[in-house]
Amino acid sequence: MPLSVDMKDVIVIGGGPAGLASALSLEALGLKVIVIDPAPLHALQNPSFDGREIALTHHTVTAMQAMGAWDHIEPNDISFIQEARVENGEENHPLIFDTKGKDEDALGYLVPNFAIRKALFEVVQKRENITVLSQETCEKLSCFVDFVTVKLKGQQLTARLAVVADGRFSKTRESLGIGYHLHDFHRHMMVSRFEHEQPHQGVALQWFDKGQTIALLPLNGNISSVVLSLPPDEMNRVRALDEDAFNADINARLKNRLGKVKSVSTRHVYPLKTVFANRFETRHTALVGDTAIGMHPITAHGFNFAMTAQELLAEEVFSGIERGEEIGAARQLRNYERRLRAKTLPMFTVTNTIATLYTREEKGLWLLRQAGMKAANLLNPIKNKVVDQLIEKGGRLPFMK
Repeated sequence: MPLSVDMKDVIVIGGGPAGLASALSLEALGLKVIVIDPAPLHALQNPSFDGREIALTHHTVTAMQAMGAWDHIEPNDISFIQEARVENGEENHPLIFDTKGKDEDALGYLVPNFAIRKALFEVVQKRENITVLSQETCEKLSCFVDFVTVKLKGQQLTARLAVVADGRFSKTRESLGIGYHLHDFHRHMMVSRFEHEQPHQGVALQWFDKGQTIALLPLNGNISSVVLSLPPDEMNRVRALDEDAFNADINARLKNRLGKVKSVSTRHVYPLKTVFANRFETRHTALVGDTAIGMHPITAHGFNFAMTAQELLAEEVFSGIERGEEIGAARQLRNYERRLRAKTLPMFTVTNTIATLYTREEKGLWLLRQAGMKAANLLNPIKNKVVDQLIEKGGRLPFMK
């Protein structure tokens, strides 16, 4: 197929939240962007509930406000986190994070994944310089010295920059020969909403119990999202239970923490695997979102890191344009790689270490992590730094209106 002379500015591979946010930030530079995704248009416009509640930092919320997406989220879909607690078994020494002494009412926010996708897509559709090609798959991405080509089923596109955002198990990343660090926790995660008798008080709980890990995420009203992590065989048993047996099982696991609970949504199961790409860029190509860094949900930083990635990429492209460079020049992408790695690798490494430690059952490790939690609870400077990072605003790029 001959090379197209119709050179585009940016092609985004993947129409999920990371890809859509990247498209919006790059379009704000005055660039023309094409987004391709295999899903049909109606699925992109009205994504289905998938069980996942996404924790957002203040920085991410500010970024979504700057993009115009925050106003497209229904108020009932925005829940406030007042406090975050980490507990080890039934020991009475939780690690607590809150905003006491800070000028903020909320530690963070919870928004359903489908609502974020829908809001971002609604804004994308209003931008004249963003074109969405639904039901299209990248069959081949080829990177050259000055441009990239993206082969679709019936056409070939040429652009100055490709942004790869097609998930943590990206076939496009694989085709580029970019390796990655994969950590398989040999656990499956089930997410489902439950109504409960007692109020949650806006507390998000991460509870490491023997044989299981449970997160309780506070939603509006007496509703919480229960995130249950179990070995695959046990998870297969639980997911196959009928409604009454399922409610009984979750009630037993929660040990009356919120009173009697009742499932009020569908159940969704995902494998617990993390991914960290060996590099985030190659010739005129950048990786963002889970394609670059697929985090363990314990940190609630997955989407926040995706927003950090697209923000850094847009900043570097903007700086390059100011220097008179072509879009996606090597200097821009090297700077993007360096800055994103510095911001994410320490958290990724610590998270994997903690998650591994807290899912093993040896008695010595159980005592060690309990002692660690007691010590961490006494180190107020460290706790304050974590809270400051969560409530830091930022997120508004200088070239955004």
